[in-house]
Order: sequence, then C-alpha cells, then structure tokens
Amino acid sequence: MLPDPLRVLYLHGFASSPASRKGQFFAAKFNSRAARLEIPDLAEGDFEHLTISRQLHLIERLLDGAPATLIGSSLGGYLAALYASHHAEIHRLVLLAPAFDFCHLWLSGLGPEAVARWEQNGTMPVFHHARSGETALDFEFMRDAAHFPPFPHFVQPALLFHGNHDPVVPVQHSMAFAAAHPNVRLFRLDSGHELTDVLETIWAESQSFLLDGRLAPK
Repeated sequence: MLPDPLRVLYLHGFASSPASRKGQFFAAKFNSRAARLEIPDLAEGDFEHLTISRQLHLIERLLDGAPATLIGSSLGGYLAALYASHHAEIHRLVLLAPAFDFCHLWLSGLGPEAVARWEQNGTMPVFHHARSGETALDFEFMRDAAHFPPFPHFVQPALLFHGNHDPVVPVQHSMAFAAAHPNVRLFRLDSGHELTDVLETIWAESQSFLLDGRLAPK
C-alpha cells in the first residue's frame, strides 16, 4: 500500500539552487496537478563548506524517516542514489544525468597539480551557477566524497535520463549502471548535460511514474 501522503524532493545539482530551471520546471508541473514538490537548498547557505555527508544529513533531517520519492539532477542525482541505497523508505527515483563516479571525474578533470594546489590552499574558486560568479569551495568536499561509492546500489524502481552528448558525465556511466540494475529504466536523449531542452520529453515519460500514489497536497 502506498504511503499517504507521499513527499517528493527535488535535489538540485552542484553549485545550483532551489531556483534552478529544472527544479522550477518540475515544481510547476506538480503545482498544476495540485501536488507539492519540495526543493531544499542543499548547501544550506554555506557553499564553501559543502560536502556529500552534509547534503545527505540534510535530506535525512528533512524526511525524518518518512516515505518519499526523489528527483535528482547531476550531483543531486548521485545524492538521490546514495540516499536510496541506505533508505528503504524511498519509494522511487528519477535521475537526471546523475553524476556517477563524480569524484574520479573531478580529480581527473582537474589534474594532479591543480588538486595538490587545492589541498594546499584549503579552498579553490569554482563557478557557482546560481550566483553567476566564482565562490570558494573547501577541499573537504573532495576528501569527504572519496568515502562514498562511485555507483551506489539501490533496489527501488527508477527512471534515468541522460544526454547522448553530455560533456560532463559520460552517458556510458548511466548505460553501465542501468545494465547492472534491472530496476532502472534508462532513457538516452539527444541532449547535453543540462537537459533543459528536453524537459517536456522527460516529463511526458515520467509524470505517471512520479504521480503514482497519494502525493502531499500544496
């Protein structure tokens, strides 16, 4: 029997915010169905000290053991998979270009010299999309991330959307993940990492999956 009501959380990507285009797109779609979508600020106003652990603890505090569905974009998709892997009360997931193996992608993308400078300096400036400018990020972000599995295993049903031309997270990561998880249905789209040009397609494929059950009212 499905929980009544069922909460739905949207987990935004790295250096993003609750005002993200994808988050607001889903919020509007849920609103049109008289349902509520919660979009927390995963940085809790302190981006410099952001870590995977802090974000997972925030999700845990917000849900407090309640059943929920998770929608996650990029790093938020990775967080959703991590959280679901340890929380059986998660009902289902929708993952948008999830940042699987992101720690390795970051380290290899930066290169050993840049990583060493980051660790030595303690912080590194990164572009924050929501602030439209550079913001310092503590090296603890990477140190903490190294403790988590690159491809979290979960058993809940999930839809996975990934662009064939994603320059940030290779679509092959999602292909391998879906091939190893029969509970995951993969949709490969003619798009890049942001997926903002195919949101209506994503909604058409996922709305019945997301709205199956009794959702929290507005």
